[in-house]
Amino acid sequence: MKLQNEHVFVTGGAAGIGAAIVLDAAQQGARVSFCDIVVPAGEAYAAELTAQGFKVMFHQADVGKFDSLKVAHEAFVKELGPITCLVNNAGVNSNVDPVEMTDEEWNKFFDVDLKSVWHTAKLVLPSMRAAKKGAIVNIASIHARMTYPKYFPYAAAKSGVIGLTRNLALDEGIHQIRTNAVSPGYTLTPLLEAWFEMLPEKKAESMAVQPMARMAKTSEIAKVVTFLLSDDASFVNGADWIVDGGLSCRFA
Repeated sequence: MKLQNEHVFVTGGAAGIGAAIVLDAAQQGARVSFCDIVVPAGEAYAAELTAQGFKVMFHQADVGKFDSLKVAHEAFVKELGPITCLVNNAGVNSNVDPVEMTDEEWNKFFDVDLKSVWHTAKLVLPSMRAAKKGAIVNIASIHARMTYPKYFPYAAAKSGVIGLTRNLALDEGIHQIRTNAVSPGYTLTPLLEAWFEMLPEKKAESMAVQPMARMAKTSEIAKVVTFLLSDDASFVNGADWIVDGGLSCRFA
């Protein structure tokens, strides 16, 4: 098990890609803590995995608020020990008109999708530096490199995540802390599947451009993340791993 003796902290871990990362990390032997803003889903998922024999802990947190993250972080460290691996997965989509968007909406969006990536790093880096070891994976998106109309300002935030990943890779590499990004393409999360049920024509449009004639399963994204967290990726630092089934090749 490649994450034996590690403490993996995942933001937004109650559903979708985040839930798949929580499960795969636990299956790889890690102690796993995760936060989410949706309490019932988080508590139920933690109970389900605990019943299966995994060491998993949930705490509610709004990643857009540093104080909320700090409370969760302190609870996790008290129960499971210092965090050795971090996955910044939490995020929200945005399709706001650039003229109509308010400063308040802008700040709230970037607090979740970009600032939270810095805030979680701020919390876990001191213990990683002391240990001279650590791994961080930030979930970005193919929208950082190619995007579509009506996604304002989602692409800007995800581009920022990749830039922040590179900054951390350079600044923290001396402490043997590796920071990488994973940029998923279309992934069959419950949210996307519900959207396709409402708009079947959108599913047809999306499938038509997929080189592999399908979309990713959440478990396929999770396995790339846990690889990057593990010592199998011990010299991988500052990279953006595009996991999109070849979709971005159409726009290269």
